[in-house]
Amino acid sequence: MSDLPVIGITMGDPAGIGPEIIVKALGDRDICKFCRPVVFGDFEILSSTVPKVSQDISLHTITSPSEAEAVTGRIDLLAISDLKAQTELPGKPTIEGGNAMVEYIVRAADMCMKGLLGAMVTCPISKVLMHRAGYSYDGHTQLIAHLTDTDGYVMMLAGKKLRVTLVTIHCALKDVPTILNTEKVYKTIIITAEALRIDFGIENPYLAVAALNPHAGEAGLFGSEEEEIISPAVSRARENGLNVVGPFSADTLFYKAASGQFDAVVAMYHDQGLIPLKLLHFSDAVNVTLGLPIIRTSVDHGTAYDIAGTWKADDSSLKAAIEMAARMVKNRTKSTGSRS
Repeated sequence: MSDLPVIGITMGDPAGIGPEIIVKALGDRDICKFCRPVVFGDFEILSSTVPKVSQDISLHTITSPSEAEAVTGRIDLLAISDLKAQTELPGKPTIEGGNAMVEYIVRAADMCMKGLLGAMVTCPISKVLMHRAGYSYDGHTQLIAHLTDTDGYVMMLAGKKLRVTLVTIHCALKDVPTILNTEKVYKTIIITAEALRIDFGIENPYLAVAALNPHAGEAGLFGSEEEEIISPAVSRARENGLNVVGPFSADTLFYKAASGQFDAVVAMYHDQGLIPLKLLHFSDAVNVTLGLPIIRTSVDHGTAYDIAGTWKADDSSLKAAIEMAARMVKNRTKSTGSRS
């Protein structure tokens, strides 16, 4: 058991479905077969959640990740905050909860950087609440990048059939052509390939790059970005030894990728990549931040305030994120000879 990686799980917004899906996921005996999970959260919030979800789970507070054990039916908790269940109600976010949800992330990232955790898995937060609490980041990814002093990071959404990385993420569709440039596309390809090799154990990953325009621009008839921006990036990556092809029209590319022809697709913008990904993996997709010095995975959904407290939340994405984090620790250890 001591050989199992210690995985930190941040509780997310206490008013969201994070506490519920944690209790549900860690009640699955399979989780303890591949990791020692540690929750960064709040004792009173979780203790009020447990009886609503399961009668067979207990909370066990610890003071260090080294105390974590893979015990089915027991949640090892680092109690970071001291909130009151009567004021932190499901579906009713508060500033106090917002401060707590950020502190969970800060503490987990710090322990990952110090080697006390093999990886961190994050439950959903509210970007609006994070801003109201005084943290001006666009979300988890940007905050963790800041905490780890990382400039070059890439967002990947992954399931069993399809992996997608994004060159641009949260921006207006009309702004995508002005944001895209050859360097951004090239760096996304490079970071994606390196992560697939080190963290996913794929020795020579085969990547496909999506075009921006219909029919890959139709030789410039529908746009010039393919010829002027994307193709030069693909050529540069190939010259540097990467197994990458494209740009391909997105309307056929994702069918081929989901059929197993490619290890990942590099998409130009958010909806281009995530519509096909979520069509195939709506419940079990995992959000992975590539390019960090630490391993971070996340659920692929939000706080779901509308169903918080109804005890109907699906924990599939969290279980997939924990399992993927554990596999990434194993692959990175094998590749580099040491755990992150």
